[in-house]
Amino acid sequence: MESDVSLRPERILDLSDRLSSVAGAKIGEIARVNRAAKMLAINALIVAARAGEAGKGFAIVAEEFKKISTEIDSVAAALESQVRADLDELSAVGGAILGHLRGQRLADLALNAIEIVDRNLYERTCDVRWWATDSAVVACLADDGVAARRHASERLGVILDAYTVYLDLWICDARGRVIANGRPRRYPNVVGLSVADAPWFREGLRTASGDDFVACDIERARALDDAPVATYATAIRAGGRSRGEVLGVLGVHFDWRPQAQAVVDGVRLTPEERERSRVLLLDQKGRVLAASDNRGVLTEIFPLDVSGGPMGSYADGDSTVGYALTPGYETYSGLGWYGCLVQAGQASDVSTVAA
Repeated sequence: MESDVSLRPERILDLSDRLSSVAGAKIGEIARVNRAAKMLAINALIVAARAGEAGKGFAIVAEEFKKISTEIDSVAAALESQVRADLDELSAVGGAILGHLRGQRLADLALNAIEIVDRNLYERTCDVRWWATDSAVVACLADDGVAARRHASERLGVILDAYTVYLDLWICDARGRVIANGRPRRYPNVVGLSVADAPWFREGLRTASGDDFVACDIERARALDDAPVATYATAIRAGGRSRGEVLGVLGVHFDWRPQAQAVVDGVRLTPEERERSRVLLLDQKGRVLAASDNRGVLTEIFPLDVSGGPMGSYADGDSTVGYALTPGYETYSGLGWYGCLVQAGQASDVSTVAA
């Protein structure tokens, strides 16, 4: 159905415009023919008057024809007025329907994008809780020896080779000092770094059990070549037990840029739509976390209007904006992020529409 041009919602406005054009042309043609008939009636009256008594009967017919022409003018004028009003209303209704359909579609696409992000980040919460119980990770803190740290670093390297979505994995002691990482050659200045003031470390240290985790908003990590990362953390506990004594914190740094770019670039738009659309991932404050045009990432604040509810659409000038709040996935409730699409050149309804 999507490939059938005749079934496009825009067809409503196309037909309305065509009908308006045809109706205007035909009413104009009626008026032109009627003017010619009226001139003939006037000429007939003149000829009848010149004919005197012999033309009286012809004059009566001409006069009646003139009256009919006048009535035709009235009917044509009334028809034009009514048809024009109905066509204007049809265009307005069609535009409103089209605007709603377009907004609903953009909101659906925005929801799909943020759901993909949610599912991806949910997996990160599983990873960090699982790896914090790894025997090599626990032993690195329990033994506090060079060999144990080296083995833990090697173990983290193996994990990173399999899970390419991460930049690095850090094991931190209870004081917030990084004692081992998975990519020491790539990031040689990480070990010895203090992260005691980092929110992910402080909150990770306070997690109540091995079932809990910390998820942070996107930030640039100076120690990871200033790359934007989504950091997840949880406490490393004695024996890898869920309620064991807290020994330190495991922080995993998700490589945000390529993963997020794949999401915004993967939204299903036609080539024509993509030319006039901008796909965004926004945090709870409207900060651009990812953009299909690569503009404003981590610097721009997008003024998203969410007065229509957690999912909706609205017109912004000549653009239509569709958005959806993160629904979360499984144990990951989300961070208040939004998927958002801005599509230019098609907005016709200035009201906010709840999806």
